[in-house]
Amino acid sequence: MLRLGNPRRRINIGLIGMTFILSIFAGRLIQMQGLDSKVYEAAAAGQRLHKEVIPAKRGTITDVNGHALAVTVEAREVAIDPSKVPAEVRPKIAAILARHLGKSEQEMAAKLAKDDTRYQLLARDVDPVVADRLLRGGVPALTEKRTYRRLYPGGDLAGSLIGFVGDEGKGLGGIEAAKNSLLAGRDGELRAETGRDGQRIPMTSSQRTAPVDGRDVRLTIDRDIQWAAQRTLAEQVEKSGASSGTVIVMDVRTAQILAMANAPELDLDNWRSSSPDLYVNRAASDVFEPGSTNKVITAAAALEARAVTPGTVFQVKDNIKCADRTLRDAHPHPPQAMTFQEAMAQSSNVATIMAARKIGDAKLYEMLRAFGFGSRSGGGVPGAGAGLLPDHKNWSGSQSCTVAYGQGVSVTALQMASVYQTIANGGVKVEPQIVAGTTDAAGRFVPAPAGKQTRVVSEKTADEITTMLEAAVSAQGTGELAAIPGYRVAGKTGTADRYDQQLGRYDGYTASFAGFSPADAPRLVVLSVLQNPKNGHFGGQVAAPVFKDVMTFAIKSRKIPPTGSAAPPARTRAGQ
Repeated sequence: MLRLGNPRRRINIGLIGMTFILSIFAGRLIQMQGLDSKVYEAAAAGQRLHKEVIPAKRGTITDVNGHALAVTVEAREVAIDPSKVPAEVRPKIAAILARHLGKSEQEMAAKLAKDDTRYQLLARDVDPVVADRLLRGGVPALTEKRTYRRLYPGGDLAGSLIGFVGDEGKGLGGIEAAKNSLLAGRDGELRAETGRDGQRIPMTSSQRTAPVDGRDVRLTIDRDIQWAAQRTLAEQVEKSGASSGTVIVMDVRTAQILAMANAPELDLDNWRSSSPDLYVNRAASDVFEPGSTNKVITAAAALEARAVTPGTVFQVKDNIKCADRTLRDAHPHPPQAMTFQEAMAQSSNVATIMAARKIGDAKLYEMLRAFGFGSRSGGGVPGAGAGLLPDHKNWSGSQSCTVAYGQGVSVTALQMASVYQTIANGGVKVEPQIVAGTTDAAGRFVPAPAGKQTRVVSEKTADEITTMLEAAVSAQGTGELAAIPGYRVAGKTGTADRYDQQLGRYDGYTASFAGFSPADAPRLVVLSVLQNPKNGHFGGQVAAPVFKDVMTFAIKSRKIPPTGSAAPPARTRAGQ
């Protein structure tokens, strides 16, 4: 006889199991809606919450007269959802996008092919008109985002000095990097709850933090003088076959830099495709051995110590023994009597060494330091270098002589321009300035503080050196090609052996000229430097004409009249 199980027992077991399962669900429900409700509520809100950055408008960089050198204009970021673009229309869409955005069809097609993503950035810095045209053109799943783009109206005008801004809106060189925190401002933020399709959920709250736009920076650069300096320099670099060149124009009284030109120069409209070598402002950072332009420091040390006077007579041969080396003048000549003033005018290495021996290495080193060698120039010039000035205790026997005429010590063009600003300013060194001022939170212009002033030599010494430098630009000197009709000019040529870092040895020359005008009432300093010229290599040949052209333009641009006075008679021959 078949015996069936007890149905009541089976029902009880089933009820017990169901009760257990339901209790688990109930416990989980209590946990979610009771104990952990705040956690899940926050997680859900986080999924709905959409944060959008509201970019701040970057401040403007202008020249000293307010002409824009770097500006920010409205732009768009254009993106697409590839998953919503049918495969059969992708080639057509890619062609449309490429035509409007200035991209290749292959690049656009590759982005559209990534249909496993819902977002592909197509282009940045798109003109708003172009973006609107695309949105109205029937391209599916296209979106735009309001942004800003940086424009440089001058192209390569002061390119490496101004610098540029990367895709993330951060300054990557020059003033753009040095003043980034001031120029960039502070981005704002919009917080809103959105659904899966990105649309805002009605009746939900939103929070908006307004952006704080960046402040403007006004440079001391004069746009017109900068343009003239770059044009003249570029022409001479090409004509002389030089590898590069630099020009600095500086106001004598304030040490404000009116022009800082390099050739070749960085084109800011095409910085991505430019060589990284052009990103560096060589006028402030590259070091070189100055050669004879450095002789004014030796002269200053000797005159200040009263070891010599401009009329001191030296019996000068065309060579001199220094330790294990024989050093020579640039041109052979028979032994002759030279005044110290004539030695400067003729740029005699031998006479300069003889003057340096009268004061010793320690005093010469102290004077080099006083003029700023071996330390970075202040004033906010980005990338300013310190050069190389070995301690005099470590000078070799021959270096004790070569430093006197500018070999064995390395400087930047900015440092050398500062030397001549000091002489022209009556012996008072003013810290070079590149930033004229900035705007405050209310948009008002706030001038930068004046550069620190330091007396380096006495006014008498500065005047004596100025007279000697005027003789150097006369018919009896090496800088005759720097003379400007109607204006008194004081200056010095420089020709130095050039050390090539890549070759690891000396190769070629550095030709330079530094000076100021009007010599009796100095207003402007101009320094020109050409590296490794091939068609002529003396400073008086290739650098002095650049000085003349740039200085002529600058004094006319600044409306500086001739003083009308004549240069004092120069005693350039012993016995005269």
